[in-house]
Amino acid sequence: MDKLISSVQDVIKECNLRNGMTISFHHHLRNGDYVLNTVMDYIAAAGIKNLKLEASAIFDVHEPLIRHIENGVITEIETSYISKAVGTAISHGILEKPVTFHSHGGRAAAIMTGRAHIDVAFIAAPSADPMGNCTGRTGPSACGPLSYPVPDALCADKVVVITDNLVPYPLAGPSIKETNVDYVVVMEQIGDPQGIASGTTQITRDPVGLLIAQYASRVIQYSGLLKDGFSFQTGAGGTSLAVAKYVKELMLKDNVKGSFALGGITAYMVDMLKAGCFQRLMDVQSFDLTAARSILENPGHQEIDASQYASPAAKSAVVDSLDTVILGATQVDTDFNVNVHTTSDGFIMGGAGGHSDCAAGAKLSIILTPTVRRRLPMVVDRVTCISTPGSTVDVLVTQHGIAVNPQKEELKTRLLDAGLPVTDIEALKSAAETITGIPSPLKHGKKVIANILYRDGSVLDKVYCIDSDK
Repeated sequence: MDKLISSVQDVIKECNLRNGMTISFHHHLRNGDYVLNTVMDYIAAAGIKNLKLEASAIFDVHEPLIRHIENGVITEIETSYISKAVGTAISHGILEKPVTFHSHGGRAAAIMTGRAHIDVAFIAAPSADPMGNCTGRTGPSACGPLSYPVPDALCADKVVVITDNLVPYPLAGPSIKETNVDYVVVMEQIGDPQGIASGTTQITRDPVGLLIAQYASRVIQYSGLLKDGFSFQTGAGGTSLAVAKYVKELMLKDNVKGSFALGGITAYMVDMLKAGCFQRLMDVQSFDLTAARSILENPGHQEIDASQYASPAAKSAVVDSLDTVILGATQVDTDFNVNVHTTSDGFIMGGAGGHSDCAAGAKLSIILTPTVRRRLPMVVDRVTCISTPGSTVDVLVTQHGIAVNPQKEELKTRLLDAGLPVTDIEALKSAAETITGIPSPLKHGKKVIANILYRDGSVLDKVYCIDSDK
């Protein structure tokens, strides 16, 4: 059996891709991905239109998608994240149908349960053999795990592996196995691994960020969770990395032996593994090249797929065993609802990713944000868009103090007894408005441009066109 196809053009024909179908891509190469744009250009050249794009995330490198939307090649998108370039265009109403935003766990659940059907999955693979066994851990474009396309490979009608590093059969330790792959295509280069780095990869030097990180680490310290067996997830922002640094210092000082760190893994998580803070790193995506190398070299650094990470439809998921998660926010409202999809003025610039999954699963979910950013209040009466419901948020940490969800009275007592600056969330809103003034109500059009789905598939919120005349 020969699965090798000579070109992307030919594999599109082999898959019998037609108008109105659904195609999927993953984002492990992040802002260094070449595959999505290349495949879409060939699809457009073939005259195929009215496609649904089921992409796990869309980055600024994918700005050429705007042209394909305007030309009717893409008329619908399901995803977990859209960055500023494409998000701004969609905010002006260029897409025919509303974007469907899932969380990472929600996307995996939708695919595995059949609520989201994929006709053809295109999987960028840094190494693959001629039968389609593939991995992200080796090759010139190595990106670490290949976690997000696993549901796609299991459920799509046709699966195409695209690689720039074809190795002899059989490839060892595949993330995706040949039993789920129909075709293999070799490209000259599938991406630039330098584009993997997500957001800030250095600890912040900003005094406000450092103060917020110190407060957050002390919340963890006095929560009662920082003990042997502790599990932890944090992101790649400068303030989040500072929290990791402070937590590492606390764990080493008190000889705490954690069980695992989870999520998008950074060099700082790798350092914590090497220092003995955790037994395992449970990696669903690598946020930098240090993490991508570590998963190849360190047996304690373990790859997990999207369903195991966070799917509410799975029999269990790692987020359900998580003690503490550190999360960011574009806005937080006085009901502790969090927005990570839009700017304060309603432009799409992000997405939930694993935000709502981890907040739901963790024993302690902590949101970090300054009270003011770019002269806009971050604590408001009502967020522009609900990405994560306040019922799953435990603590908000700002430079002006710490607000604890009223559902967590025992935690609030612990933090007050420790002398931490606990305050009401309404006081944080007032502190922000003292600096910025009360913002004017957001004006928008009537056209719905995005539906925000919770991890169980229910609709959390809607986003409207930024242009008031639409």
